[in-house]
Amino acid sequence: MAKNILLLILIFTSNIVYANPGISLGQTRLIYKSNEKQGSVDINNSDNKAFLIQSWITKTPESKEKEDGIFIITPPLYRLEADSSNSIRIVYIGNSLPNDRESLFWLNVKAIPSTKKTDQNTLIIAIKSQIKLFYRPSNLSGDPVDAYKNTKFFIKNNKLIIDNPTPYYINFNSIKIDGVELNETITLAPFSNKQINKNVSVGQIATWNVINDYGAITPVTKVSIK
Repeated sequence: MAKNILLLILIFTSNIVYANPGISLGQTRLIYKSNEKQGSVDINNSDNKAFLIQSWITKTPESKEKEDGIFIITPPLYRLEADSSNSIRIVYIGNSLPNDRESLFWLNVKAIPSTKKTDQNTLIIAIKSQIKLFYRPSNLSGDPVDAYKNTKFFIKNNKLIIDNPTPYYINFNSIKIDGVELNETITLAPFSNKQINKNVSVGQIATWNVINDYGAITPVTKVSIK
């Protein structure tokens, strides 16, 4: 799922200029396969004014520190004209990522609206979009399309444990226990699990679906809790 965040760029006292939702990314996530030379993301401007586009990569959506030495983005900063599109390229340059599982990063794209010179004070607000960037080694076992079907649900110390035994990230869209939805946003890293503070019983039915590589919702899968 892509995220949009309002960023305050310049504070003055009078007019207000907003970054129009006319700026959009061509996808909600990027799967970078290790056997590919690069990944790319289209940036579209359907507005009638130009924007300055700045892009960078972070380890988490909240991080302010750029991830350097692993990926490079070209161009990292450019002007996107009105009613036009362009692409940024992401190239993996490091060798420090695990080769037995996926790694997750966040691609940040900030759009700053152009303004005309004026004697009036102006408030400029930009919009930052974020999408997940998955680095996927080409030698991983199993099919990433069906990885979510291997999710395990079991009870430990009277608590529900959701386990991901695969080398792929599992980004849940919905999880229900006997038809009651868990009010949690869960993304399970490879070979990890999460304890849910909910009392459940053996034999209850867990149903779930996930967001796949294309940003679509998968069919529901169900299993009996052990």
